[in-house]
Amino acid sequence: MTQADVRATELAELALDRDLTIAVAESLTCGRLASSLGAAPDSATWFRGGVVAYRPEIKRKVLDVPDVPVVSETAARAMATGVRALMDAFAGVAVTGVGGPDPQDGEPAGSVWFAVATADEVRAEHRRFDGGPDRVLDQTIEHALAMLLDAVKSAHGHGL
Repeated sequence: MTQADVRATELAELALDRDLTIAVAESLTCGRLASSLGAAPDSATWFRGGVVAYRPEIKRKVLDVPDVPVVSETAARAMATGVRALMDAFAGVAVTGVGGPDPQDGEPAGSVWFAVATADEVRAEHRRFDGGPDRVLDQTIEHALAMLLDAVKSAHGHGL
């Protein structure tokens, strides 16, 4: 079992216990984050779904990302907030970044923005991961799940 599997299982247990729902908006990971969550126990109960918005115009049309570089804090926050509203979920998580090997939006390969939105707050973080595109994706999924776990652990009786 991978670290991502362990985190997804822990997230599933907490979401079920606290009656919380999760949604994802992803670009860089192209559906792999949603797959991790969907493979976790009882995902049909707590996982609302996700949006894979690979192209900038889809991020803008579907997730209300403003006209900013899509590899940015502003874009990640908008994606998390947008998918949370779209899916009517307790929490929305978003990832947008550069897998490599080339830079994008002035950001180097391995640069990733994360955001988790709940009714109470939107937390964003930036990470720079080393390694090739596959390693960057694995680290991105693990960190997104860790951020989600933190958000769910800090939730006190906030179900939908």
